[in-house]
Amino acid sequence: MMKRDMTPPTQLASEAMKSNLRGLQLVQQLQQLAVGRFHYRLLAAVGLGWLFDAMDTGLIAFIIPRLAESWQMTAADKALVVSIGFIGMAIGAVVAGALADRFGRKTVLCGTLLLYGAATAACGVVPSISWLLVCRFLVGLGLGGQLPVAVSLVSEYVPTAVRGRFIVLLESFWGLGWLAAALIAYGVIPVYGWQPAFLIGGLPFIYAICLWRLVPESIPYLVERGRLTEATAIVNRITSGAQGAVTCGGHSVVADSLNVTDEATGEMMPKAAVSLRRLWSRGFARRTLMLWLIWFGIVFSYYGIFTWLPSLLMERGFPIVKSFEFTLILILAQLPGYMAAAWLIERWGRKQTLAGFIALCAVCAHFFGAATSDGAVILWGCLLSFFNLGAWGVLYTYTPEQYPTAMRAYGSGWASAIGRLGGIAAPPVVTQLMTQAGAFTRVFTMFTLVLTAVAVVIVVLGKETCGRSLMETGRGDEVMHHQ
Repeated sequence: MMKRDMTPPTQLASEAMKSNLRGLQLVQQLQQLAVGRFHYRLLAAVGLGWLFDAMDTGLIAFIIPRLAESWQMTAADKALVVSIGFIGMAIGAVVAGALADRFGRKTVLCGTLLLYGAATAACGVVPSISWLLVCRFLVGLGLGGQLPVAVSLVSEYVPTAVRGRFIVLLESFWGLGWLAAALIAYGVIPVYGWQPAFLIGGLPFIYAICLWRLVPESIPYLVERGRLTEATAIVNRITSGAQGAVTCGGHSVVADSLNVTDEATGEMMPKAAVSLRRLWSRGFARRTLMLWLIWFGIVFSYYGIFTWLPSLLMERGFPIVKSFEFTLILILAQLPGYMAAAWLIERWGRKQTLAGFIALCAVCAHFFGAATSDGAVILWGCLLSFFNLGAWGVLYTYTPEQYPTAMRAYGSGWASAIGRLGGIAAPPVVTQLMTQAGAFTRVFTMFTLVLTAVAVVIVVLGKETCGRSLMETGRGDEVMHHQ
């Protein structure tokens, strides 16, 4: 006969409070560390996974023309290959976000790399379009799931004072991934065909095994789950190699009640269930609305512009778009955009930098649509690339700061998923406009209006999160109002 647990309720409550306090101390200890080798290693390790993500996205854009010739694909077939990936990304972002809040950032991050690495390599050996669509859907699941989870993991390790800068630098690996895709496209595909390019895109499968050894699990996640022994061991390893401590941005880490589990029984003591309804509860509805509108608008504009840019420019009579130099210039223009955003995000703040970059992107879209010479196309194309990708870096910083630990990856995943719907919507809208007179001007007038609306949404609904700990920024609005 099993013995009943006769521990008094007051003692159980006391033990829970001690666990909660210990967890808060671990998070605070982590946030007060000076930026050192650990943080840069984490950035490089996760950033390389981000690079592979961008490389796959870029490769499919370069591969499709050769694939269409090889398999005699119709325009509808090509559109379906692109769209099926976006559908997978939308589903993957939501599912992976929920799984990361349940099973851990590290576990899901490595799992998504394994998935899309294997699926990308399989694209190089599939026998038909049907099998290619299956593989591209699986690739989308992995790609869509990786990004919000990666941002959540890095955000939860980097000190408040430099969190924004680190996330923008993480996003800058996207530009490097596109650069790698361009080099593969012009160095491998013409000589060896499109199949080896897909096989190269399978490298993330191998890297996922290395990443598992390089990256620790998120400390706030471990604390949230009551795995304090594991969290303490990781923090001790990190602090033993640190050069000292700093108080981040002059702000102390504000104590917040965390969900904890009893390590002996594994029973969860949740503060609130993570669900879609929770994202739209009183404390988070305004943030969720803002993020969904921003993500839809910026993804709609990004994929609408850059996916169709070659076709639009060729119709306008600019053969320069065929050259490797033109593609390379646009890709390289992204990198200073990231650097500028990384510098401004901690000085102007998230809200002003994001709204400013998107507003300037709208201006560039207008003048790009009015370009009548090669020089004007290159100038406004570079500025469009500069501000658009810089804004992406800020958005990836701003998004996870809107939610607490227990729903950070889930909320970020839903925002990303809504953005992918924008990516799905953009091609048919652009296609419809391209059938009308003055298509080039009409298309970029539309993007100008969309980007302007996004900037207005940020100004009206956004709140500044610069210099505040994730515990502060993740609190619901009704809590913030009473501070």
